[in-house]
Amino acid sequence: MPKSPQSHLDPRQPLVVDTTKLPRQPGATRALNRVVPAPADLGLEMISVPVGSDLTLDASLTSVSEGVYVSGTVSGSLTGECGRCLNEIDKSFEVSIAELFAYADSTTEETTDEDEVGRMQGDLLDLEPAVRDAIVLTLPTNPLCRPDCPGLCPECGVHFDELPADHSHEEVDPRWAALRNLSNNKE
Repeated sequence: MPKSPQSHLDPRQPLVVDTTKLPRQPGATRALNRVVPAPADLGLEMISVPVGSDLTLDASLTSVSEGVYVSGTVSGSLTGECGRCLNEIDKSFEVSIAELFAYADSTTEETTDEDEVGRMQGDLLDLEPAVRDAIVLTLPTNPLCRPDCPGLCPECGVHFDELPADHSHEEVDPRWAALRNLSNNKE
């Protein structure tokens, strides 16, 4: 028995795609090129896509026997902070997407779990979960402002790039402090 959709898709939403003009003949292809605002919570704790910033979709919709296969790229900008030095990160990204959206009553609908394959609702499909997965899964959990970022000095908190090469902090183990005073008294 086919699963009923949990919620109805709104074709006015930016990442909902209407496939009415895509023939349901395997091999039929249509281009999908659009710029959409980024949804909320698209990222991780230290780096993310700013809400409402432009996401550029450059994809193709291909009709296959079980549904619509969407493949292409999503690009946009990321902001966050470096995990070593806390400097601001502002860079662009481009990720690939490849997702099958099964027609209602297709064999795929019957042979896969609900969260394994995207589902179509009539002629509509929602790209947001596929876009979200493609972006978030490529983000580093500990982003760096640059690959060789030296970070901050753990003692004084100053960025190592701003410190001299011989920068150090004298660490005296308090258990040996009395011996240090003995060597100073001999002079």
